Amino acid sequence: MSFDLNAALERVGGDQELLKEIAQLFLDDAPGGLALIREAVEKNDALALQRAAHSLKGSVANFGAEETVEAAYQLEQMGANGKLDGAKDVFVVLEKELRKVSEDLSQIE
Repeated sequence: MSFDLNAALERVGGDQELLKEIAQLFLDDAPGGLALIREAVEKNDALALQRAAHSLKGSVANFGAEETVEAAYQLEQMGANGKLDGAKDVFVVLEKELRKVSEDLSQIE
């Protein structure tokens, strides 16, 4: 599993229904966040990249999805430092990891 179910449940006090609701909100919002990151990378916009990656990182961290958080963090730091060399490669990793997390989150019952 691409996220830590126990950690996610712990964050919501063990409330499975609440976790399912939060997961659905994330699934609704994540594509837009990913699109903002893609656009920032394509436009070489460091500030927009920093902001969008930070936002997505915070959202996905709620689920203990460490690989996805790490990729978003790397992009956030690239944006913060204004050094976007390699950002496209990290974006590919983020996109792949986010796809896995989204598929797994959609299975929460």
